[in-house]
Amino acid sequence: MQAQYFLLENQDSYEQWRQQKLAAYPLDLTALMVTLTPNTAAYTAQIECLKQQTQRYNFALYRFAQPDQVTRYHLHQLAHALGLTDLHANLCADEDSLSAITQTQHEGQHDYIPYTNKALSWHTDGYYHPQDQVIHGMLLHCMQPAQSGGESHWLDHEIAYILLRDANPAYIKALIHPEALTIPANELKGEIIRPTSIGSVFSVHRGQLHMRYSARQRNIHWRNDPMTQEAVTYLNQLWAEDQSPYIVRHTLQAGEGLICNNILHNRNAFQDNPHQPRLLYRGRYLQRVALPQH
Repeated sequence: MQAQYFLLENQDSYEQWRQQKLAAYPLDLTALMVTLTPNTAAYTAQIECLKQQTQRYNFALYRFAQPDQVTRYHLHQLAHALGLTDLHANLCADEDSLSAITQTQHEGQHDYIPYTNKALSWHTDGYYHPQDQVIHGMLLHCMQPAQSGGESHWLDHEIAYILLRDANPAYIKALIHPEALTIPANELKGEIIRPTSIGSVFSVHRGQLHMRYSARQRNIHWRNDPMTQEAVTYLNQLWAEDQSPYIVRHTLQAGEGLICNNILHNRNAFQDNPHQPRLLYRGRYLQRVALPQH
């Protein structure tokens, strides 16, 4: 079980795990991109490759060989093959619980940034969810890229843990505090549609590290103690490092997608082609990507 690596008192186990984790960087995205050919004899091996990469980096990239033939059915099929079966809907999700990430207006949407062309700050999905609805897995598939912009940045949350612990182990101690991060209730027209969410940033679920985080400035409260504030400042400085070898940058093209164990991510602002607006489908899941068979 990986849980031993995340205990501050187990320094020897941590150092061994840390060395193995960092040895893979920097990553070669070209080599990581897995081409998918559903309904062929090779598809099972392709799925196993995605599982292996996700086990190693907490994310994997794929490209459908025939992107113009991809439907929502194929995305559900892909998710199920990866062990992502408990799809969590949200206020703006469609009937099949996938969310269409495009410029639009939903009833009760407020001004949710994902549905605009504005930049998205660093976060993990569902950071405002209660403990019984933790988002462990995610699928993000591009049907149509923007005319310009819309580049995504990704960072394995285990790498973020390493960087924080290397900088100061007290940062980790502060961020595992059960009241480290508070997200106020979501209210719409005087009605509470989501209660206040209070919890830690780092936690361990079934031996695996989970991170609950948002870099947003509004409607977020950090625990008012010096070490928590220092840890938040450290993360903000990390996001400003354009040349970090640990941050992966890529603009998803039509037919491409990301599978991940809810890693840290953001998105640049973009400009749409008014005749072909940017469209991505997002699925949020209550479990991590399944482990490979071998």
